[in-house]
Amino acid sequence: MKLQPMPKNRNVHNHRVLHADRGPSHFLRNLLIICGAALVCLILFALVRDGGSPVLKLSPQTGEASYATKFTMQLTSPRSELKELVVTATQEGKRVEVLRRTFAAKTLNHTETFQLPRKSGFKQGSIELSISARSHALLSFLGRGRTSLTEKLALDFIPPQISVTPGIHNVYQGGAAAIAFTVSKPVLRVGVTVGRYFFPAYQQGGKGAYVCYFGMPYDMPTTDFKPRVVAEDKAGNEAVQYINALGIPRNFKSDSLEVPDSFLDSKMGQYSAMYPELKTPVEIYKRMNSELRKQNVSGLLKIGLDTSPTQTWSGAFLRLPNAAGRAGFGDQRDYYYNGEKIDHETHMGVDLASVAGAAVPAANAGRVVMAQFYGIYGNCIILDHGQGLQSLYSHLSKFEVAKGDTVKKGQIIARTGATGLAGGDHLHFGMIVSGLQVSPVEWWDEHWIHDNILKHIGR
Repeated sequence: MKLQPMPKNRNVHNHRVLHADRGPSHFLRNLLIICGAALVCLILFALVRDGGSPVLKLSPQTGEASYATKFTMQLTSPRSELKELVVTATQEGKRVEVLRRTFAAKTLNHTETFQLPRKSGFKQGSIELSISARSHALLSFLGRGRTSLTEKLALDFIPPQISVTPGIHNVYQGGAAAIAFTVSKPVLRVGVTVGRYFFPAYQQGGKGAYVCYFGMPYDMPTTDFKPRVVAEDKAGNEAVQYINALGIPRNFKSDSLEVPDSFLDSKMGQYSAMYPELKTPVEIYKRMNSELRKQNVSGLLKIGLDTSPTQTWSGAFLRLPNAAGRAGFGDQRDYYYNGEKIDHETHMGVDLASVAGAAVPAANAGRVVMAQFYGIYGNCIILDHGQGLQSLYSHLSKFEVAKGDTVKKGQIIARTGATGLAGGDHLHFGMIVSGLQVSPVEWWDEHWIHDNILKHIGR
């Protein structure tokens, strides 16, 4: 009898054949999975590396423009480097390229300032400003790394018209004045310029009427005193109107002051922490009396902006009762130590001496915008009386009010003292117009107020 092969052997063989037949497809499937995973990882890496599209921020956002408008474009790319910025303007089918900028390597942030070119020939009316930016994004072919911004603007080439209330302004060096005027259209910036100083004007009602207090710096030559009203509209058009004003010279007193060791030893401890590198009281004094004084005076410009748009004061400003005048406004002071001149400064207020700890009344109705230790002034209070007009009280020993309080004329707000750079108990009183210190003596005089302030603003 002839033996037959076992069926199991055939099945095993067939199983091996089938398994061998599936080998290439299994490998291909695994390869595809690996490649797919690698592609996903690559895309994820590109997404993370690109970090999103650049961000555009355009200013100003007034809705109006002219050839004088200075646009500022802030461009920020989260991760990928900036590549190109393009600005175009279109009006009635006319398209003008305003700007095209390519960037150097590793630029992620850029600020660009531009204006519409005058030679473009645009006319008054609507215009569309288009801004596009792109970065070196890895997925730029998918639209990544690109952004755009479109602004519809109204072109306005007509400057505002200024009408100043008639009158002649006689202003002493270190003195103040006020003016009323009207502007024909809404404006973004309006006020009076005197040299490097700008005095903001404040609108009265809704018909373009404005009031502005301004002053003549004590050290400005009278020939340079040429105040002018400046108004700039939303489109950037500027109008200028000169004021009929006469600068009058004033003679300021000169003093020579010896700085004794007793004064330095008692006062410089207030400021030693500000100048840890200085070893002696006289070194601290020289640095502080010039450097800190300038910082404090500069700070008054910012404080001057914290003001009411309406007038809160009335009548002559009050003087510290039963007080003798000491140093005056504009006094020129030379400081000596052991016979050597170490500094020169100008006294920008009036010193009034009474009894120690005398009650200090508010010179006029207002709001407390400062009540704190303030450098050379020591404990200091500043009252706002509206429209940039403020009064200053310094070297105080005690506060009776706090910042934000509203006070009445004559209300007790503090006690006199000798804080700051005071050599003895007294009140340093000052008047400020939009940050510029002016002579307080004028504001104690009701006749001067009528002739130089109220008459010119129609009150």
